[in-house]
Amino acid sequence: MLVTISVSGIFHAFHLAEQLQRRGYLKKIITNYPKIVLGKWKSGVSNDKIEAIPIQTIHHLLGKLGINIYSLNFFLRDMFDRLASKNIKNCDILVGFSGVGLHSIKKAKRNGIITIVERGSSHSLYSKKILYEEYKKFGIKKAYSEKFIKRELKEYREADYISIPSKFVERTFLENGVPKEKLIRVPYGVDIEEFKQTPKKDNIFRIVYLGQLSLRKGVHYLLQAYSELKLKNTELLIGGRITDENIKPFLKKYEGNYKFAGYIPQENISEFYSQGSVFVLPSIEEGLAMVQLQAMACGLPVICTTNTGGEDIIRNGKEGFVVPIRDVEALKEKILYLYNNPEKCKRMGYNAKKMVRENFTWDYYGDRIIKKYKEILN
Repeated sequence: MLVTISVSGIFHAFHLAEQLQRRGYLKKIITNYPKIVLGKWKSGVSNDKIEAIPIQTIHHLLGKLGINIYSLNFFLRDMFDRLASKNIKNCDILVGFSGVGLHSIKKAKRNGIITIVERGSSHSLYSKKILYEEYKKFGIKKAYSEKFIKRELKEYREADYISIPSKFVERTFLENGVPKEKLIRVPYGVDIEEFKQTPKKDNIFRIVYLGQLSLRKGVHYLLQAYSELKLKNTELLIGGRITDENIKPFLKKYEGNYKFAGYIPQENISEFYSQGSVFVLPSIEEGLAMVQLQAMACGLPVICTTNTGGEDIIRNGKEGFVVPIRDVEALKEKILYLYNNPEKCKRMGYNAKKMVRENFTWDYYGDRIIKKYKEILN
């Protein structure tokens, strides 16, 4: 079995490629990044297995020149896909990441290659619908690229299979008419050598959040919940980049109620998690947010929403809690429970670390996804 991967971005693609390579199944991974900038992101994938089509360099240079990159995104992704399609040959399976796989999938199918769309988030129509609702709730007008959505819908139809990471994502595809037999559901993993718990330096009950700051991530609900709780000897620590200007009014509204750490370098993330007592992810829409697995590896219980993929990795009341989206009262209730029960909070953190070590390393992911690939080949 030989597998080719085509990806624009990083995501978990190089972890997948490393798992395939270690077992002798990787034909190549085609990336939009030049090899020289991949660094440790390429995991253990050897250079001879990487085919670089450095569209990202064009993207970067145009940004430096002050050109509106957003308007060119569709063109640049399409260019990458067309160039990548010329490298699809002599393999058994093509894994094309959603949004950049249409031409490659068509080329692969003409050559008798089994095709898989790798989709890390919910069905594109569900994603559009729920995010439209969220922006409308706050009176914000949000433009969506119909071209991107139409392209992804074509990929779903053209591909033989769609690989997804969680039950939540599976439900959104089933609701939009995709047959279950077309779906491959395998949850992601975490590098337990990179994400390790370090000693906590104080006795503050600290709620941590790490990720993009946006309405999609539901940060505004966490800000509201923490502000209303008014707990003593606590801190809400938020790390990440502002990726949505519409979150700024909420950050301003709750200023003084949280500590903003800004962007956290990769080498400092474990320390960031380890100074927390609980990790909270109140997202409106995810696939399976890997920050949850990272926080669990660092010994934190997780409070997340039903739309984060958390139900695939967390047992309610054992490693944390799964609550409905947009439910401030539920967030408050679970945060307060852990605050009032420090020993149970520590126990859940221990359970969380044990859960990922025994079930959700990248090696476990590799075993599961490769088993699925072999099944579809047969």
